[in-house]
Amino acid sequence: MTTLDDLPLRAELVGQQPYGAPQLHVPIELNVNENTFGLPSEAVRDIQESVAGVVAGLNRYPDREFTALREALAGYLGHGVTPEQVWAANGSNEVLQQVLQAFGGPGRSLLSFVPTYSMYPLLAAGTQTAWLPIDRQADFTLTPDAVAAAIREHRPDLVFICRPNNPTGTGAALDVIEAAYAATDGIVVVDEAYQEFSGSDAVSALTLLPGRPRLAISRTMSKAFAYAGARVGYLAADPAFVDALRLVRLPYHLSALTQAAAEAALRHAPAMLANVDRIRAQRDRIERRVAELGFTPYPSASNFVLIGGVADPKDTFTRLLAEGIIVRDNGIPHTLRVTAGTESETSAFLAAFERIATPVTAG
Repeated sequence: MTTLDDLPLRAELVGQQPYGAPQLHVPIELNVNENTFGLPSEAVRDIQESVAGVVAGLNRYPDREFTALREALAGYLGHGVTPEQVWAANGSNEVLQQVLQAFGGPGRSLLSFVPTYSMYPLLAAGTQTAWLPIDRQADFTLTPDAVAAAIREHRPDLVFICRPNNPTGTGAALDVIEAAYAATDGIVVVDEAYQEFSGSDAVSALTLLPGRPRLAISRTMSKAFAYAGARVGYLAADPAFVDALRLVRLPYHLSALTQAAAEAALRHAPAMLANVDRIRAQRDRIERRVAELGFTPYPSASNFVLIGGVADPKDTFTRLLAEGIIVRDNGIPHTLRVTAGTESETSAFLAAFERIATPVTAG
């Protein structure tokens, strides 16, 4: 049987593993940070009708510039963002890939602060961009001085900052982004996939866009919008930055079905986001309870919690899975990451975790 080793892969792909959390379907799935509340019924009806409305025209190519969707996304983002500043693709991973296709490549480098989103090095490898991982502080936070120093030392062509960070949930102050931008002549991307979970008083890096043409803010509809299956990601940046992405995108990359579904969802944004506060409440509940049990939850501005102080993460993961609960082992020593689900899902997880898990300090 032929294996990858038998094929003439590019050198930087040899030995790589494709991205992917385990796709195991169990009663309680809290491993990939999905919004487990699902979609509101009024949005579902509109989405169904909108998608059905474009089916008869599928013999024609869709709007290559997805004009209506860009207008809707600009309206949702606010902060003075115009449609000309918006770009979208099939999930934020494709958006980031297009950024690397436009600004990365052979002889160029991408720097980010680890642990962070595990797709970054894979996207770098796929675009022949050198990957420069820089360690975060012990508590996973970033400081302006440390970020600027790393960028000045390594002189990357691109910097990705995940804010809030996945898999740690760590936020970052705007002065971190300002320091990163000032320290480089390259591209700075702020990945705000989980921004909506940071709270209504959290200030988005969108506020930093004016006067910074090398800055882009990436977002997704997968998380807060409960739209992971629709695969819609987007970014906001200077119009010239958006023009650069046109150079590398595939023709008609957003299908008519995707555009219609996304536009319909955005028409119901308040209803789609109604569960964000409930999710944040369950996140905070997880943090409180696991701390009471002797573990060390890292402060999270997202819809998940990284639980530190787990004596045996692999065994705990396996035993939780045996009870029909799947969480995420990201390989960070003595940690497990759990998505904040519904109240009943969270209750089931906490009850099982209390029975199964042992803190490092025990015994």
